[in-house]
Amino acid sequence: MDYTKISNDEILKWLKEHLNEERYIHTLGTADKAKDLALQYNLNPEKAYIAGLLHDCAKCFDNDKLLKIIKEHLEVEECEMLNYKTLHAPVSAYIAQKEFGVEDSEILSAIRWHTLGKLEMSDFEKIIFLADKIEPNTRDKDYREKIKGFLKEENGLNKAILKCYKETIKSLVKRDLKICLLTIEIYNKLQDLVN
Repeated sequence: MDYTKISNDEILKWLKEHLNEERYIHTLGTADKAKDLALQYNLNPEKAYIAGLLHDCAKCFDNDKLLKIIKEHLEVEECEMLNYKTLHAPVSAYIAQKEFGVEDSEILSAIRWHTLGKLEMSDFEKIIFLADKIEPNTRDKDYREKIKGFLKEENGLNKAILKCYKETIKSLVKRDLKICLLTIEIYNKLQDLVN
């Protein structure tokens, strides 16, 4: 099934033109890792690959452009506006739909929530979230190994994502940055799911 209106080669060409080199390399790693995780968890690998390819398609837009698209076309959570680093996620979902013709709601939601996550994430959304965090091309090896270890355990997806949230919260506190209330809610929910 085709999940986009253009070929993967055309998508890659667009990404090469709109992302910096490191982000492009990260994107390829995320797409491959998403496909691997989809196979591991009996999900659709083609859908996962497309979501991985497009998850950061708006990442290199400047903040003014991101804010303009959000203001004119999207509804975002107030907490998403606390940190400019999360603005690209809803915009990337918008670009995936408008520029690439993605209509699959699961792909769009996985792209939309790949930075903050959300309560009640589907397994598909979880693997895209994780693929972004543990792809091998640009992510720290020690961090990746910590997370990947949980994926071998029972309830591994939830345990791996909980570890991601723990690390994110520690990092935000260390850098004296605000923490979105949604992040705390998801962390608490994941604690319930793994305990």
